[in-house]
Amino acid sequence: MSRLTSFPRHLLLSLLAAAALAACGGDDDNTPVATPPAEATPKTLQLEKVGEYASGVYFESAAEIPAFDAASKRGFVVNAQKGAVDVIDMTDPAQPAHIGMIDATQLLAGASINSVAVHDGLVAVAVQAANKTDPGLLALYQASDLKLVGQAQVGALPDMLTFTPDGKTVLVANEAEPSDDYQTDPEGSISVVDVSTPAKPVVRTADFRAFNNQREALLAKGVRLFGPRASVAQDLEPEYIAVSADGKTAWATLQENNAFAIIDVANARVTDIVPLGYKDHGVEGQGLDASDTDKAADIRTWPGVFGMYLPDAMAAFQAEGKTWLITANEGDARAWGEDNAAYWAGDASKGFVEEFRVKHLINAKGWSGRAGDDLPPQLNALAKGGLLNPTVFGYCGAEAGNPGECRDDNALGRLTISWTQGYQTNADGTPKLYTAAGVADPVSGDRLMYDKLYAYGTRSISIWDEKGQQVWDSGDAMEQFLASDSCNVGAARNIPCKDYFNSNHEEGNTLDNRSDNKGPEPEGVTVGRIGEKTFAFVGLERMGGVLVYDVSQPQAPVQVDYINTREDWTTKDPSTVKSGDLGPEGLAFIPAAKSPNGKPLLMVGNEVSGTTAIFQLNLTY
Repeated sequence: MSRLTSFPRHLLLSLLAAAALAACGGDDDNTPVATPPAEATPKTLQLEKVGEYASGVYFESAAEIPAFDAASKRGFVVNAQKGAVDVIDMTDPAQPAHIGMIDATQLLAGASINSVAVHDGLVAVAVQAANKTDPGLLALYQASDLKLVGQAQVGALPDMLTFTPDGKTVLVANEAEPSDDYQTDPEGSISVVDVSTPAKPVVRTADFRAFNNQREALLAKGVRLFGPRASVAQDLEPEYIAVSADGKTAWATLQENNAFAIIDVANARVTDIVPLGYKDHGVEGQGLDASDTDKAADIRTWPGVFGMYLPDAMAAFQAEGKTWLITANEGDARAWGEDNAAYWAGDASKGFVEEFRVKHLINAKGWSGRAGDDLPPQLNALAKGGLLNPTVFGYCGAEAGNPGECRDDNALGRLTISWTQGYQTNADGTPKLYTAAGVADPVSGDRLMYDKLYAYGTRSISIWDEKGQQVWDSGDAMEQFLASDSCNVGAARNIPCKDYFNSNHEEGNTLDNRSDNKGPEPEGVTVGRIGEKTFAFVGLERMGGVLVYDVSQPQAPVQVDYINTREDWTTKDPSTVKSGDLGPEGLAFIPAAKSPNGKPLLMVGNEVSGTTAIFQLNLTY
């Protein structure tokens, strides 16, 4: 075979086209300028781990959010354990080496770093104050020498930040969680920071105060608002931001509120709050494994059970001439004061916890047995016990005053749900009360009647249009795949997934451990365009690993790969062995044009193992 014919066809055609274009011109001013060949479009891809930076610290979030600077060939990884950003030389992706650190404590005593982003040599860092309810900072550094070039005050608990595509603006999601004792509750907001002159960043704030008088309307639309004594602006907690290709519009996930905020970037204004709705786990193709006790995959439909999307990470991408949003529907409960003994002793002013197991919610003896243990005082103030509506839950044996087999551990009993939603109410919003026998009685009744149960997260990813309308959801395909014979884990892809289905990431021998609470827990997501295709990379926090989807057709994505480089699944304490990568948190796509080895790469920060994994995308044409 000749050298010419052995050359890859897609590259040969691109080079011939470029040569022909260059040959058409002369020496005059009208000579056409040859354009670089367009990037070829792969049929599919497969991830291969080629390198790793290990912090050596387990269980302390020593590797969370990654970013990459092409000019300096440096990686930047949030190390929450140090309150810093680790700087990694990635000149050779197979041998990433620690070469420096950005230390937030030099700016604020006791500070920590929650997020990092890079654009053309400028590194943006979200700095949380030692007291998380105090204002935080946006700090700007030069990637080449780590010199601090500018800083600006932003909102409380800046949780994530990102650049607009032109690099002139940094958007900061100020989550503004309440204090642990719930005595201080700052307002959530999005800082819109002009960084065109990095030494003098200019901050404007897109807040939610305009929605304070819309509480009832938002609740009616499905936005989750229930913080005690909280205004709407205090209750909304921006988690993650995605930006349109033109930089004019941004979207922020309001995770605990199960909603999006839409932001007009130019005017630094929140224009809308969009509820995301609920996923019906009673519909075929949208089931879940609800129990962690049978030590096997048991994915079923559950009428009356609904999933709250509660997305964490979100990414925007272009396809079919439109902007689309993809979310990792992790799920997250409201929880403040959960470590405060006074709260569990009955002082509702000291916290708020909404998580409760189904078996405790519908105990025939009521909730008295949980008092002083894990009974939220706000729930106890509503009634003294809960019931399941037999009309809805009769399929698992529920009768008037008797939950039947629905309460069993191998049914719905172990499922973690929110007690705040799903019970019947009167016209004025107060609970409709029933007797223990299941008879409606506003005088002597002391039981809530639940028509619906709301679980955290949907064990899926979703795609939405730019107005927040869902166009696709992965249903139960994620759990089905992890339970299938076609799924394997380990760098060699030789360990059956089903043997470790819905495992936890902090210890070994935990088959089925997370089925009662969020399952594989998709948390991180990023996108990358290669040629004419867009791929989404999804990190599964608990099960671990990265799922890859071709999302070029937003209404019909296709799963193309899954890699999980956890190697030891049985040792109780993974830190004592070479366990591999555990707990993917953040992901960063590096296109071939900016990659240090000329091939597309994916950086993944693994918060449990404290490792940053470097994956190469091996493309098939």
